[in-house]
Amino acid sequence: MPLLTSYDPINRTPLGDVPITEPADMPAVILSAKKAQKSWAALSLAQRQQKVVQAYERLTSVEDQLALLISKEMGKDYRRASYEVGGTVQNADYFTQEIAQALQSESMGRNGEMQYRPLGVVAVISPWNYPLAMANNLLLPALVAGNSVVLKPSEETPLVADLFVKTLNQVLPENVLQITHGDADTGKSLVNADINMVAFTGSLAAGKHIMASAASGLKRLVMELGGNDPLIVMAGADIDEAVQFSVASSFENTGQMCTSTERIYVDERVADEFEQKVVALARRYQAGPWDQKNVNIGPIVNPKQHAKVLSQLEDAQTKGATFLLGKHQYALPYIQPTVVTGITPDMLLEQDETFGPVVAISRFMELSEAVERANASPYGLGAVVFGGAGAKAVAEQMEAGMVAINQGAGGLGPWVGAKQSGFGFHGTAAGHRQFSQVRVISK
Repeated sequence: MPLLTSYDPINRTPLGDVPITEPADMPAVILSAKKAQKSWAALSLAQRQQKVVQAYERLTSVEDQLALLISKEMGKDYRRASYEVGGTVQNADYFTQEIAQALQSESMGRNGEMQYRPLGVVAVISPWNYPLAMANNLLLPALVAGNSVVLKPSEETPLVADLFVKTLNQVLPENVLQITHGDADTGKSLVNADINMVAFTGSLAAGKHIMASAASGLKRLVMELGGNDPLIVMAGADIDEAVQFSVASSFENTGQMCTSTERIYVDERVADEFEQKVVALARRYQAGPWDQKNVNIGPIVNPKQHAKVLSQLEDAQTKGATFLLGKHQYALPYIQPTVVTGITPDMLLEQDETFGPVVAISRFMELSEAVERANASPYGLGAVVFGGAGAKAVAEQMEAGMVAINQGAGGLGPWVGAKQSGFGFHGTAAGHRQFSQVRVISK
C-alpha cells in the first residue's frame, strides 16, 4: 500500500505516514459512504446532533496531541495550535446546536412546510494552514445535516486530520465520516466521484478545476478560494491601533492566513508616522522553531511556498520598492519579519496573495485612488478600513464579502467571499443550510 509521508517544515525530517487513497480505491469509499448515509439520515436531527456532540467529547482526550501535531506538521507555535484545537473542541456543543436550529423545518402557513433535508455524500477538501479548524467548519454542518462526509485533508498536514477523524469515529457510525489521503490526484478522484457536494477551502486555481469537474454532475459547491485583503489607513485613523492591527494581521500564522492583511494603502499625510511605528513593532517579532521561547513567526510550510514569497519580494526589489525591515532573500525555512514600502500596482506583492510574514505598504494622495487599487483584484474575501467619521463611507465602497472598520474582518456573520474569493459560504444559519436540500411540502 502506498504511503503519504508528513514532513517537519523546519528540517524536512519525516514525522509519520498515512495510507494513500488511490483513484482506483475511491468508488469503494463512496459506495460505503452512500450506504452509511441512508441510516444516518434516517435518524432524527436531534439524534444526529447528540451523536456528533458525543463524538466531539472524545477529542478532549487528544487535545494536547492534536496541538502538538499542528505545531510539528506546519510549524505553528504551540500556543496558537492549542487555541485552534481548543476552539474546535469547546465550541462543538454550541456549534451543533446552532446548526440543528438552522435546519429545523419551517411552517409556511396552514398548508405548507419547508424542510432542510440531507444532500447525500459531501466531500470536504481542507487546507494546511488551519488543518483542524478549517476541516471542522465544513464537515460539522454536513454531518449534522444528515450527510456522510469524505474528508480529503492537505497532504502537508495528514497526521492532524487522521487523528481527528479516528477519534470522532470512536463514536460515529461506521463510514459516516471517512478520510482519504493523497495529493491532487486523490482530490480529483474524489471530486469526480458519485458524490452530491464539494466543500472546499484552498487556492483559486484549484477551485476553478473543482468547479469545472463538478459541472457535469451539477454537484453543489461551497468554496472559499483565498484572498488578497487590502487595508486602507485614512488620515483620521488612530495610528497606533492601525499599526497594531497591520502588523499583527500581516504576521499572524506567519502570514499564512486567508484573511491576512496583504496590501496596505496609507494616506500620505500620516504615512511617515505609520511606517516608523510599523517597523518598530515588526522588529519585536522573531522567526524560529515553534518550540523556541519568544518565537512568534514559524517556518514557511514547505520549500515551494517559501520560494513563492521570495519571488514576490525579489520582484518588489527589482521594481523599486524600499525595504524598511528585512530583505528580499532568506534561507529556508524562514522568512524574517519584513516591511516593504513603495508598492506599486505592477508588483506581485500587490497582485497576488503572498502567504508570508510581509507588511506591504503603499501611499496615496486621494481616497479614490486607494479604493480603486484596493478593489483592483480578482479576490474579494476581506477588507479593512481604519479611519474616523468617513471610514464607513469608504468601507461601503470595498468589494469584499467581509468588510470591517477599525477591526479585523470576519467573525460576525457567515464566512463569505466576493468575486473570485468565494462560491457559496458557510457559517451562521444561512451557511449551515447550504449543506442541505430544501424541500417544500404542501398539504
